[in-house]
Parts: sequence; C-alpha cells; structure tokens
Amino acid sequence: MTNDASPVAPPAVKSERPPHAPTTGRLIGIDLARGLAVLGMYSAHVGPDVTVGGPVGFLLETARGRSSALFALLAGFSLIIITGRPRPRTGRAGRQAVARIVLRATVLIVLGYALTALDTEVEVILSFYGVLFLAGLPLYRLRAATLALIAAAGALILPQVLYAVRISIEDGSWADTFIARDPLARITGTDGVVELLFTGAYPVLTWAPFLIAGMAVARLDLTRPGIRSRLALTGGALAVLGYGGSWLALRLVPHALTTISAATDGGSASSAWWSDIVGEPQNGTPLDWLLVAAPHSQTTFSILGNTGVALAVVAACLTVAARLPRLTRLATPVSAVGTMGLTAYVLHILALWLLVDVWHLAVVDADTMSALPVLLGFIAAAVLLALVWTRHFRRGPFEYLLHVTTRPARFVK
Repeated sequence: MTNDASPVAPPAVKSERPPHAPTTGRLIGIDLARGLAVLGMYSAHVGPDVTVGGPVGFLLETARGRSSALFALLAGFSLIIITGRPRPRTGRAGRQAVARIVLRATVLIVLGYALTALDTEVEVILSFYGVLFLAGLPLYRLRAATLALIAAAGALILPQVLYAVRISIEDGSWADTFIARDPLARITGTDGVVELLFTGAYPVLTWAPFLIAGMAVARLDLTRPGIRSRLALTGGALAVLGYGGSWLALRLVPHALTTISAATDGGSASSAWWSDIVGEPQNGTPLDWLLVAAPHSQTTFSILGNTGVALAVVAACLTVAARLPRLTRLATPVSAVGTMGLTAYVLHILALWLLVDVWHLAVVDADTMSALPVLLGFIAAAVLLALVWTRHFRRGPFEYLLHVTTRPARFVK
C-alpha cells in the first residue's frame, strides 16, 4: 500500500511537514493520488446511492469502480518501488525484495479475509490486492514499454477469457468441485481461489492490467519534461477509447441495449457505457455484456476507460506536486491519507462493522442524501487521524504491521 520501501528522489516541491514525517522515499503526487483513491472508495461504501442525481450523484458515480482501479494501479507503482526504481534490484537485494513482496502479499490476503469475515456490505479488495502483487511479481524487471504492452494485451484478451470461464462456471459443475477441495475455501468460508481469480468483485484475471499499468508508470522517469503531459494525454485517449467505444458499440450492435437491460432485470442499459447503475446480469451473462464499460463489468472497454481515468488522475496529482506548491499544501490532508492508505481503508471497514446499527439507520433510504453526513464524517475522521498521525510517526499502524512482517526478508541470502 505504501511506497516508502526504497529511496526515491524527492519531487521538486518540498513538503511542509517536519523532518520526521513520512516524506522520505515517496512521491508526494502518488500519495495524493492514493488518498483520492481511498476517499473515493469511502464514497462508494458509505455515501448516498448515485441515483440521488445532481452534482453529488455525478461525483459519487465518477468514484464508483474508478477509485478501486486507481488503487490497483498504484499497487503496481508500489511493487516497483519495493523491487527497485528506477532500476530493478538484482542479486541478494533483488531476492530480498521478492521475499518482501511475498510476505506483504500474504499479510494482505490474510487481512482481507479477516475483514471479509466481519460480514459488512463492503466487497473487501485486500485479498485480491495481495494476489495481484504475486501475479505481477514475475514482471518486475521489465521495462516500461514492455510492461505497457503486457497491460494492453491483458486488457484486450483477459476479459474475453474471464467471460468464457464464467460461462463455463454457470453451465458446469467444475468450479463447485474445485471449491469443495480447495483448502483456502474451507478455511475462509468463501469460494477460495475460484473467487479470487474469476468470480469475485475484483477478479485477478481482469484486474492484473491495472497493476501492470502502474508498474509501467513507475518505470518512467517522471521528472522528464513533458512526461506528465504525455501520461495525461494517454489517460485521456484510453478513457475516450474505453467509454466512447462502449457507447458507440452499444448503439451500433443490434439489440445490444435491450439484451443488456433484460439480462440485468431492467437495468439502465443506456448508461452501461460508464455507470454501474446498469447492475449485474442475473440469469446468465449475454455476449453483449462484453460491450459495456461499467466500472465493475470486467470488460475490455471498462479496463481501458478505468485505466485512462487512473492515469489522468496520477498525472494531475504529479503535476500539482511538482508545479503548484500552494495547491500541494492545500491538498496535504488528502496526501496524508494516502501515506497511510492501508490504515485508512481498514479502519473504515472496522468502523462500519462497529457502527452497523447507526449505519443502517443513516442509510435506510439509500436514494436520498441521508448518508451524505455519514460520508463527510468518515472523510473528516480519516483526514484528522492522518494529519495527526503523520506528524508523529513515519508509517500508519497497518503500514507498520506490513513493515514488521516483511523484516524476515533481510535474512534471505
């Protein structure tokens, strides 16, 4: 979650935080982007339903799914930070870095299942996040261009593979047989490996491109003139290709909109090119589903669009940190949340679990603004905690847990 694992040249803007604050070895713009991702996930988990409409509904909708995609892309950035940036570590240092990733991934998987066991309404991303680290690890020595090509190929191919696998699961019994024999499924009370790879909310098969794209970004020299502009232009082009391509395809392919609406029990198929309002297929997934770009649809169009938005956000945050010192200072509360993103994420799920009765009372009418004060309260609490904590400690509590649990990697020869 954090990117404080190895020395990185500090950005042009100096932080106003005291010397002991967690700025060493991290990019302020990346912390800002991570903070936005965490708070965006807050809005999806705690905020009003997007059907409230208006400016608030639009802002909530833009965060849906796209925040978690940004979170996953930044995981790739963190992986490269840990394994060596700008050049990958080799020899003993490289083996130790690999061991650190494996240990970190294991902790995230365990923590994710522990939070899932609390049975909140949140689809916890951490276990998928840990497996993504393991999936991306064999690629850590590749160059930016190669990583970008792999991410693009994954976005083009893997959604179709996932669709075929899910159809085979719907039409067959092999997945049930595998789950019955899967030790992870028995221990966690979930669908285990099948859920992590194929059927979960964040299947590794289609979320790997986000992580690999983040690895590619981390391999770039972000201080080079024009690199942030090119990153922003690439992000914009991908967003247009993903969401615009879906909009066009849904209207050019005969009966696509009516087929998707029927499959989602009357969902808003006309917004399926960018919004989760369309819902999920209920009784089988039609082939036309591959044309939508709703953030959690696991399609090529959705991956392209979400990656584009994530790249644009990263480029904007890096530009703010490098060129706009006053705005950087104003954004300090958000970047502070980003420095302890794992802690902020875990604590909001624990809060939902502890305050479940209050929460249900607040959102009993989900299509109204009744949950907005709850969301603002969660954001204010996270920002206040992050600001206070980072003034006294280098790492957040759960970031420190990751740091401690990866210490045995030092003994790798």
